[in-house]
Amino acid sequence: MDKKLIHFLNKKVDEYNQPFFIEADPICIPHSFSKKQDIEIAGFFAAIFAWGNRTTIIKKSRELMALMDNAPHHFCIEHTDNDLKKLLHFKHRTFNPTDVLYFVAFLKHHYTKNISLETAFTKGMQKSDANIENGLNEFYQYFFSLENVPKRTMKHIASPAKNATCKRLSMYLRWMVRKDKNGVDFGLWKTIKPSQLIVPLDVHVARVARYFKLIERKATDWQTAVELTNVMKQLDNNDPTKYDFALFALGVLEKF
Repeated sequence: MDKKLIHFLNKKVDEYNQPFFIEADPICIPHSFSKKQDIEIAGFFAAIFAWGNRTTIIKKSRELMALMDNAPHHFCIEHTDNDLKKLLHFKHRTFNPTDVLYFVAFLKHHYTKNISLETAFTKGMQKSDANIENGLNEFYQYFFSLENVPKRTMKHIASPAKNATCKRLSMYLRWMVRKDKNGVDFGLWKTIKPSQLIVPLDVHVARVARYFKLIERKATDWQTAVELTNVMKQLDNNDPTKYDFALFALGVLEKF
């Protein structure tokens, strides 16, 4: 890779991987909490909602957290039927009350037996896995393993098996797994290694990556996300997704 491009990308990572980035990004939602499980749940919803305008994503995420009394873990575990009624008018784009009720049901199911959401993503993973593909595929199966899954809700969780980019889940895992001195990402989870993460790929990141000839595939899918990540590993094998800061900022904030 051209040395000037490497220098440019590293400069952009340093520029945007800073505390100021948090305020206007959906990651500000989990940053509103201090309890590990609240961070996990708030981050999960914020990531799932993360398509479209960032201001709206943040607004709707805060709205849902308020409906959960700003204690999402306690709400998911201890809610009554009456508490659930508060969720019946919540909507964000195509995410409606049917979806939120199933998500809450899954989170109750999981947290009743587990202290962290991390185990939901590592069920299908081996330490030797090159990336999170097996973990995401197993998470999809596990997430929809409850009885009476609403068919419409299944569109809200992506999986590599369907060759989706899995942008939102990859972003969520970046938040939970990556850790550095700048404090944007949380680094709460230790079973998944930063080197196994995949760069969150959406149309903006793909556009920038193609402009710089970082990817060759014409489709914007899981295999392209893997291709881009492998290229980023040439720059930092242990922490390829830090370049998400550069590619996202160039594509969305700087309209590159």
